[in-house]
Amino acid sequence: MALQKMSTLEIAQQLASLQLWHLDAKLGSITREFKLTDFVSAFEFMKQIAIEAESHNHHPEWCNVYNKVTITWTTHDVQGLSMKDIELAHICDQTFARYQLSD
Repeated sequence: MALQKMSTLEIAQQLASLQLWHLDAKLGSITREFKLTDFVSAFEFMKQIAIEAESHNHHPEWCNVYNKVTITWTTHDVQGLSMKDIELAHICDQTFARYQLSD
């Protein structure tokens, strides 16, 4: 099944459940910053997301500065957002929640 670019309406509906993610409509991407307890936790979080991204064959744009990880999802093949971006944003949120529970 080929990836499809999401419509403005589909994006709005999906972002209702991703309230901490910020839409850049011009770039067709969503971004969120995650703050963890320290660098090791941030790196471990990134490792978990990398494993998920690889298993979904969809990879983020991201940045790490000490305990902060900024993740951006976009689908370059469709020049905007696809359901893969939404799915992996949810996975990021679920993974992050597990880190917050362990603090």
